[in-house]
Amino acid sequence: MEIYKGTATFSGIAIGKVLYYHRSEYQIRQYMVSNVKKELSEFNEARLQVIRQLKELYEKNCPVQEMEAKIFLKQAKLLEAGSFQRAVESAIVTEKVNAAFAVMTTRDELAATFRNLEEPAIRERIANIREISDRLIGVLGGVSPKIDLGPEPVILVAENLSPTEIMEMDKDKLLAVVTHQGSVISHASIMAKTMDIPAMVDIEVQDEWDGESAIVDGYTGTLYLKPDAELLKEYEIRRKADLEEREELMKLKDQRDMTADGKEVGLYANIGNLGDLNSVLFYGAAGIGLLRSEFQYLGRENYPRENELFRAYKKVAETMGERLAVIRTVDLGADKQAEYMGIPEEANPILGNRGIRLCLDRKKMFKAQLRAIYRASAFGNLAMMYPMITSEEEMDEIEEMIEDVKSGLREKNIPFKDIRTGIMIETPAAVMISRELAKRVDFLSLGTNDLTQYTLAMDRQNPLLKKKYNDHHPAVLRMIRMVTEAGHQEGCTICICGELAADTGLTETFLRMGVDSLSVVPACILPVRKALRESYSNQAEG
Repeated sequence: MEIYKGTATFSGIAIGKVLYYHRSEYQIRQYMVSNVKKELSEFNEARLQVIRQLKELYEKNCPVQEMEAKIFLKQAKLLEAGSFQRAVESAIVTEKVNAAFAVMTTRDELAATFRNLEEPAIRERIANIREISDRLIGVLGGVSPKIDLGPEPVILVAENLSPTEIMEMDKDKLLAVVTHQGSVISHASIMAKTMDIPAMVDIEVQDEWDGESAIVDGYTGTLYLKPDAELLKEYEIRRKADLEEREELMKLKDQRDMTADGKEVGLYANIGNLGDLNSVLFYGAAGIGLLRSEFQYLGRENYPRENELFRAYKKVAETMGERLAVIRTVDLGADKQAEYMGIPEEANPILGNRGIRLCLDRKKMFKAQLRAIYRASAFGNLAMMYPMITSEEEMDEIEEMIEDVKSGLREKNIPFKDIRTGIMIETPAAVMISRELAKRVDFLSLGTNDLTQYTLAMDRQNPLLKKKYNDHHPAVLRMIRMVTEAGHQEGCTICICGELAADTGLTETFLRMGVDSLSVVPACILPVRKALRESYSNQAEG
């Protein structure tokens, strides 16, 4: 038996055979073509066929994973017209080479040119070009790059997986996903969480594992390869208990979020796109505590228009009905930016011009979003909160812009509601002036992910700090208490919407601090609801 430790990105237990997946490396032979026109025609036919494939994949995946499926439309757009197509055609014409070889060399040249760039938008574009190139080569060479999981469910092991590869798989055949590369917030991890299967990263996978029996423990981040009979028997029992526990949790879908001593607590969902709306309702959340609106700005070639924003927020409002839906105004900058934004390179972008700072620099962009939110407010129960606030001066600017937006809507007789507003408390500065900030809004929401890294002066995504990073640090917990007390003194409600909100070991601690609500990813709603119902909010109880 061999034991490997990694990082669990979604919990659960899987037992089965390993399928090792590695991307096919096409051996493309270069040859000179005598009929360039015919070669261009074959390339164009392959291009149109791949576009059809991508649009079919979008239609297939859209009902379940709407936002994730849009990657297929982005890839199709790269093939419909643009520099990649022109570069391939130019290689065929000027060098008189076969189309498959022209695709391969164009792909490799682009990847080499941008290899050292870290901008997420460029890296995503290159990844998309690699994938459409593989599809084109597959069509031109008669080979399909699609993953065949085989007849039985498997534990998929790979060096890395792209979102399109995950979405093309038969999800009923996946027991678990184990990769070397990736992170808790990587596409593969997010997809696995959406599919409700265990997932792990940071394991140096080997191709000789293919066909071996294995156990994936998504609670401890452990992979057992060739487990012995005793361990196998133990994990069969644990897996059965895990399934029974999940079935028990499903019974809590329609239960109230009330502590053991009778205190009502709001339990909301954090979502990053419209595809998660159904999950919010499925798990019976009180509403949306954090809608990350960045999904409308990233992975595209220009700013979204006001009407596009409005339609998305209107859908949120109508889908949630009377349930509260809190939209966080766009938090761009740092690692969340696109090429069209032209954000200058910064030495330390995590401490740079991000969040509300960038929005106040780009008032046209920010006003378009504010108008869209207020217009959509007429269709449901929306609220709005601002990221990375560190001063009252920022609030002065925001309030002035909101008054301008409201005046403009009134002049055009466009209906809207005076919605509730809130502030994300994500920095020590915001903690220290939280009472002053609370006077300006209706609620405060603690973003514990950023608050922890700024308090500890540690990048939470730095692998060298993995064992030193402590989101249970006494300083972080004291700050949560300080904000709760300050907010309540000014009549504000207090929510925690970072990763800590899903930590059931802290649920009772937060309740006894006086926190009013928690907001977690949809998959964590039921475990947190169970912890809530077993906790006491009163120090004298329990």
